[in-house]
Parts: sequence; structure tokens; C-alpha cells
Amino acid sequence: QVQLVESGGGLVQAGGSLRLSCAASGRTFSNYAMGWFRQAPGKEREFVTAISPSGGRTYYADSVKGRFTISRDNAKNTVYLQMNSLKPEDTAVYYCAARDWRGISTDYTMVDDYDYWGQGTQVTVSS
Repeated sequence: QVQLVESGGGLVQAGGSLRLSCAASGRTFSNYAMGWFRQAPGKEREFVTAISPSGGRTYYADSVKGRFTISRDNAKNTVYLQMNSLKPEDTAVYYCAARDWRGISTDYTMVDDYDYWGQGTQVTVSS
């Protein structure tokens, strides 16, 4: 089992920045690919970004490329999501998730492929 706890959400004006953190405990954090997903009211949960166990590979949804950055610190068992130039459409509950790593050619964007999830943190961007 892997336990995940997100933090860092809040209310920010459009154009502002937030950094989310996700602290992991349980099984060896450095063995897992980590992802961030978000879910807005009335919408399905969607992929935001993912990172390989070493941090050497990252993947981004087109909607956040150039604005969001995922990173991880395996010594601290923590993954981060730096969000810049925030837009009102970024408003959602943000979840971190963990899954096994199966190489660079695997699709890491699918919600159902992730085994462990945090409880989520609310991000609200005002216009």
C-alpha cells in the first residue's frame, strides 16, 4: 500500500502561481511513477502530468504545457506540481496518484491505470 497526502491548494487570482505537494508513505516511493490529475465540478477526472520514478521523464497534458512543472524528491518521498500563469479553467480538485513504471512507451495518462490516490486538494483560480 502507498498512502498519498496532497497539500498546497488554495485560492489564487488568474495569472498567479501555486505549488502543490504530495507526500507518500508506505511502499518504496522511488519505484513508482507519479501523476497529477484534476477534476472540475461536473466533469470527469483528467490527466495533468506524470513523472517517471527517477524524475528523468515527464509527461504533460497540452492544456498545461509550459505553465505547470512536475518534479519529485525521492529522498523526501514527495512529488510537486508547480503551477504558474494559472487560469480560471484550472479550477479543480487536484489529486496525486501512483502506479507502476513500465517504461517510456507506456501511456501514463489513464486514470484507471493508477493504483493509489490521495484525497485531493482544491485549487480555485479567480478571474
